[in-house]
Amino acid sequence: MSLVIGILTFILVITSLFLVLVVLMQRAKTDGGMGSAMGGGSMESTFGAETGNVLSGATIKAAIVFFVVGFTLYLAHIYQSKHRDAADSKLPTVVAPATAPAAKPATPAPVEPKKP
Repeated sequence: MSLVIGILTFILVITSLFLVLVVLMQRAKTDGGMGSAMGGGSMESTFGAETGNVLSGATIKAAIVFFVVGFTLYLAHIYQSKHRDAADSKLPTVVAPATAPAAKPATPAPVEPKKP
């Protein structure tokens, strides 16, 4: 499941970067802004007179993909956390190793006190 979450996160990051770039490339209603600074004139020569429609359509599609992938990631994290909690609630089975009888500790020989 974590592999799917990683792939969806990568798709979400790429989609969000694409969405930011498409929004910045659009021409503002006042004929200025970042769209013209990032080559808005070349966009018209590339896509023709329908540049606004192409960029608006790309923005709408990228926004739909962004929200769908974001919601899917939300559901995947909920699914993963619920299944992780269920796995953690089970008690582990511990098998105690067989123990040998304890050996009698060796007692040291008595020490005679030295006489002065």
